[in-house]
Amino acid sequence: MEITNEFEVDQPIEMVWEFFGDIPAVASCLPGTDLTDELDDDHYGGTVAIGLGPVKLDFDGEAKILERNEEAKTISVDASGADKKGRGQAAMLLDAGLQSTGRGTKVNVAMDLNISGAAAQYGRGLVSDITSVLLDDFAANVQNRLLAISEGRDPSQVQNVQAASGFAIALRAARMALTRVFRRFFLPYNPELV
Repeated sequence: MEITNEFEVDQPIEMVWEFFGDIPAVASCLPGTDLTDELDDDHYGGTVAIGLGPVKLDFDGEAKILERNEEAKTISVDASGADKKGRGQAAMLLDAGLQSTGRGTKVNVAMDLNISGAAAQYGRGLVSDITSVLLDDFAANVQNRLLAISEGRDPSQVQNVQAASGFAIALRAARMALTRVFRRFFLPYNPELV
């Protein structure tokens, strides 16, 4: 499933690029993610924990940088993992790119996510909405860490936005789904809104 997102941070592109070079620090901005082992150059092992309603998934996995382009300010990451209880697997190919803006830096994220097992039971739409919620939290955490760096504080000491519980994630995702349904059935047809 293809998921795209973009967000803007206030810091200049060189500072953002340097931050994105520290993969464990960037990964820690995604709620529930912790890269604890450096397996090789640009190859990390760690865990991801996600609560989806009554199902809590704890993945052991790996993330590897496939390509890092300094000039274009792009990075490609291949990540995969398996639930510790054998209830599913996930694989993700992520491409991120940075662009200078008048105010700071725009971060573009394109993700190809494949899941199987317990997480797949939620269906494509809900998984996409849940991923969007997590990416919004990721963007807020990145901004908070970059702000700390620009103020001369230790970014590792910055508290992440409170990780959403399974219920809160489901509630936010349901609101997104209802908004789509409302637009589809009650507003005049506009292909950009669907």
